[in-house]
Amino acid sequence: MSRLATIAVCPELLVRACGGEGAARQALYAQLAPATLNLIRRMVGQRALAEDLFQDTMMIFYERLAQYRHEAPVGAWLRQIAVSRCLMYLRSPWKRARLCLEPVDGGVAAEVAALVTPGYGGELIDLERALASLAPTARAIVWMYEVEGYSHQEIAVAFGRSVSFSKSQLARAHARLRLLLEPEVQPPSCLI
Repeated sequence: MSRLATIAVCPELLVRACGGEGAARQALYAQLAPATLNLIRRMVGQRALAEDLFQDTMMIFYERLAQYRHEAPVGAWLRQIAVSRCLMYLRSPWKRARLCLEPVDGGVAAEVAALVTPGYGGELIDLERALASLAPTARAIVWMYEVEGYSHQEIAVAFGRSVSFSKSQLARAHARLRLLLEPEVQPPSCLI
């Protein structure tokens, strides 16, 4: 799994894609799409929703591609678009209203079933389940910090909150993940 911001794109391909050449845009899509969809899926936790947000992200990316200034890697620029789309969804009043109407377990069982990808080993399925059990905000912060390499300051700016918000959300999420992923240690019995 590669971080979107670190994907190397040939400068010539990027210039041709910015110029509107279809084949270059297709090659650019082939390079960037898997990591972009993975980022979005991990942040929102639902495959169908992630595909919708991915489509919106890619539409915005191609609409604005001619305006790309080459100041940062194109993957970092696309990552910012994707994260913004995810955070807009997570902060939306529609999302909050829908959470109030969901079953008590939050529909986690259905979401986990949708997230499990055939062919993964048990550890990855456990990680998928553990991530799915986190609140959407906590899951997004864990993914942004641990995988995408955002700093607490960058996360705070993205969420419009303080640095301590980012740190506390990450610490709570880590504690929950530890509870879910670490094996329970049985104390030795005093009876022999």
